Amino acid sequence: MARKNDNKTLAENRKARHDYFVEEAMEAGIALVGTEVKSIRAGKVNLKDSYAEVRNGEVFIRNMHISPYEQGNIFNVEPLRERKLLLHKEEIKRLLGLVQQAGLTLVPLSLYLKSGRVKVNLGVCKGKKNYDKRDTMLEKAHKRDIERQMKERMKY
Repeated sequence: MARKNDNKTLAENRKARHDYFVEEAMEAGIALVGTEVKSIRAGKVNLKDSYAEVRNGEVFIRNMHISPYEQGNIFNVEPLRERKLLLHKEEIKRLLGLVQQAGLTLVPLSLYLKSGRVKVNLGVCKGKKNYDKRDTMLEKAHKRDIERQMKERMKY
């Protein structure tokens, strides 16, 4: 039986797009245990305050909360444990170089399924100031108003 190659988004970090400018995004695998995968597929994951860090030539994701699986009994693990991201050595070196620049950090943007495997969309991000956040909200409001006016004009 052939697997579909479509991506199904399981969780999204909306706060990351609000708090950071996303300079670049890349796909990474994530090392999970079976009950964590079942819990993620059930939608019981929170990326809100999570971030990634490079340590000893490896990338780890921290503060990603995966709720314990209800039928998991002894196989459940700690919800906030560190999880290793699976990347090539060259990618890790490049990320390390980017993170060492001032103000850049690694933030998970979304979790999704690809060919039956859980993947992380990892963003290299730069923090926004408060005035940047206000500008973004104004742009969004203007875009929404323009769309609304265009929709009204299309009725006639």
